[in-house]
Amino acid sequence: MSTPGHVTGESAGRGLRLAPFRGLRYVPERVGSLAAVTSPPYDVVVRPDGLRHLETADPYNIVRLILPQAATAADRHRQAAETLRRWQDEQVLAPDPEPALYVYEQRGEGILQRGLIGALRLTPREEGIVLPHEDVMPHIVEDRAALMRDTAANLEPLLFSYRGDGDADGDEGAAAVIERVILTEPLFSTTTDDGFAHRLWSITDAQDLARIDKDLSRRHALIADGHHRWATYLRLRSEQPAGGPWDFGLVLLVDTARYPLRVRAIHRLLHKLPVRTALEALGDSFRVRTIDGPLEEALTALAEAATEPGNAFVLAGDGRFHLLDRPDPALLARTVPADRPRAWRELDATVLHSLLLEHIWNVPDDPEHIGYIHDTTAAVRQAVRHEGTAVLMHPVHEDVVRELAEQGVTMPRKSTSFGPKPATGLVLRSLALN
Repeated sequence: MSTPGHVTGESAGRGLRLAPFRGLRYVPERVGSLAAVTSPPYDVVVRPDGLRHLETADPYNIVRLILPQAATAADRHRQAAETLRRWQDEQVLAPDPEPALYVYEQRGEGILQRGLIGALRLTPREEGIVLPHEDVMPHIVEDRAALMRDTAANLEPLLFSYRGDGDADGDEGAAAVIERVILTEPLFSTTTDDGFAHRLWSITDAQDLARIDKDLSRRHALIADGHHRWATYLRLRSEQPAGGPWDFGLVLLVDTARYPLRVRAIHRLLHKLPVRTALEALGDSFRVRTIDGPLEEALTALAEAATEPGNAFVLAGDGRFHLLDRPDPALLARTVPADRPRAWRELDATVLHSLLLEHIWNVPDDPEHIGYIHDTTAAVRQAVRHEGTAVLMHPVHEDVVRELAEQGVTMPRKSTSFGPKPATGLVLRSLALN
């Protein structure tokens, strides 16, 4: 077993170190199609409907590894490990012949995103090389750690952003290498059900790898998506001897100076709080306006309210939509912690958790009471089905996220959803190979 190679010690300790690895990829002839075996990241799959859809799309869909189904957590993780071994034995998954970095392109919904997939050297937060911006939930880290421990694999690339120089850096930097590589034949090209087209190339040339390394050694990265998996990487590294494959974790690095990410909100589903109860508890703490629908009209009203000072939310689950805005300033002053920067105190997620969930609704911050859903339609549908309350949020601007992260201030968990997220299943990293 060897550590990822082709990276000199020149950049170690100073900036990002993205190392090549032998990607574990689906063998096209052994599956129905590459699109049919992919999945969104594990925390975006809307269960149970989305899970069943993916499981039936192809018997080898990657969801059987990232979200295995069994009676207990231990059985689920053991099942995923056995499935991964079997698929390799059956040549459903096979490693690439030599270590590489991978150029990954996504195109759809008017968005073009390109970045580098590789094994990123793990660094503690205090080094300031990788900047988290959200808190994590320990039970999710524990679950992901057990899964990675049993499979000895990084099954999904995390999404990280960094700021390059905004051009192709002459002919020297990572951007220039990417622009040259995309003119060659890709390893594969596929289009997934969401309409996004995906292409992947490998970079094995030593000079190109050195150019990328030199460029990234001057950069730091923001965790755009994958805080729990990054925390999992760090936990597992602490359990292992230094100098091995656990010192690295699978990520996709996107230069947002060239390819800006889209930022969306993550909505809350309050399982045990009916909308009527939520509204009655508000009193005069917010202005409340009811919108009969449809959902698009409610989201438009939320976007308009978000352009004004203050915070705004939409409650759904009773067949209508209720816009909350103009919170009581005195109540905000009493309930929102004052020991953080103003940008943090004014976040919708901060006000939601500090004022609404903790002070007004008394909703415990645990999975039994709060669910996190990326899709607005799915959030509303589940709230109606289970007679709960969906709290629809407005997204935070990326500059605010980065500003807080650079100050070492974390936002409330699940405050943002950066995208487009990399499709899971296009390239895996087996620690037995790297």
